[in-house]
Amino acid sequence: MKLGDYVSVLDEDISGKIVSIAGNNITIIDLDGFQQQYLKKELVYQSIELSDLTNSIENISEIISEKEENKHKNSLKVKPKERKSPQMEVDLHIHQLVPNTRNMDNFEILNFQLETARRKIAFAIAKKIQKIVFIHGVGEGVLKYELIRVLKEYEGCLKFYDADYHKYGLGATEVYIFQGKH
Repeated sequence: MKLGDYVSVLDEDISGKIVSIAGNNITIIDLDGFQQQYLKKELVYQSIELSDLTNSIENISEIISEKEENKHKNSLKVKPKERKSPQMEVDLHIHQLVPNTRNMDNFEILNFQLETARRKIAFAIAKKIQKIVFIHGVGEGVLKYELIRVLKEYEGCLKFYDADYHKYGLGATEVYIFQGKH
């Protein structure tokens, strides 16, 4: 195993990319962007890339959510108090998502940020979270433009607009997800 390899964790449903190796201790970034450390013997090399893993997990999530919809058991109703629950914040700055970008070019960085946004939207839909704030920064506007392009893929399921100026300035987009429309 070497830096950049994709691995799965034995006895756990976790996969990711190797970002650090220190003797038998290996640090990976999982599909949700979290760093986790494992012993070398706890990992299995995967010959597929992170994007393939992400697509597989999203397909599995879709199948599970369809099966859940088909169940006619008592569904949990969202209490009014929970509707006002705090929104989810996702910082898309690359240094918040990966420990270092040494082996990534700008295209890979942007795609990783957009895939993170897609995963967070899918998570919010599955968990019935109504609001997400994506913090993208101001910069040259490339990430914001591409994020809006991704959000337009979900037309009819959500609406989006600039987030609270007093809290985020011009560097964030708020997404409101319509529940029950997907």
